[in-house]
Amino acid sequence: MSLESNAAGHYPEIAPTAYVHPAASVIGRVCVGDRAFVGPQAVIRADEPGADGTVHPIVLGECVNVQDGAVIHAVGGTGVSIGPRTSIAHAAVIHGPCTIGAGCFVGFNSVVYRATLGDGVVVMHHALVEGTVVPEGLYVPSITPVRCERDVARLGRVAPDVVAFVERVSRTNVLLAEAALRGEANP
Repeated sequence: MSLESNAAGHYPEIAPTAYVHPAASVIGRVCVGDRAFVGPQAVIRADEPGADGTVHPIVLGECVNVQDGAVIHAVGGTGVSIGPRTSIAHAAVIHGPCTIGAGCFVGFNSVVYRATLGDGVVVMHHALVEGTVVPEGLYVPSITPVRCERDVARLGRVAPDVVAFVERVSRTNVLLAEAALRGEANP
């Protein structure tokens, strides 16, 4: 794995129970929580200072999984916070300023930028959430742009089968992290 400091001298903090794949890059003021999983080719960079020179952190909570090819970064002077048991799927982009609640799912190739997702929000594949707040428990269908309150008002609630899917993805990635740390798997 590539763990690097940023120009301000911040070095990533990785919980001992977290797994970061050897082909992932984690740079700067990044905190990876317990039992988190960071997959191959994922890039997490907290390296861009704001006007005052401060680099704000990117924080991944407990049991967060950042899958293959996902990118997490932030505009200078802003950060990213991702709550526990949240899944950032393959090739998704999370760009701060951004806050993502607990138990969320951001699907393949989706972009979340300058946004807040409440707990349990599901953003399916190829969707865009930009410059808005999506309240708890709402569902963003695939290929849907959500960029204003009117777009948010059109969203439905997350269905029980989707909640079960999100929970299964989270559990699976925690198991992959645990197995990799035991040397039993090569995710």
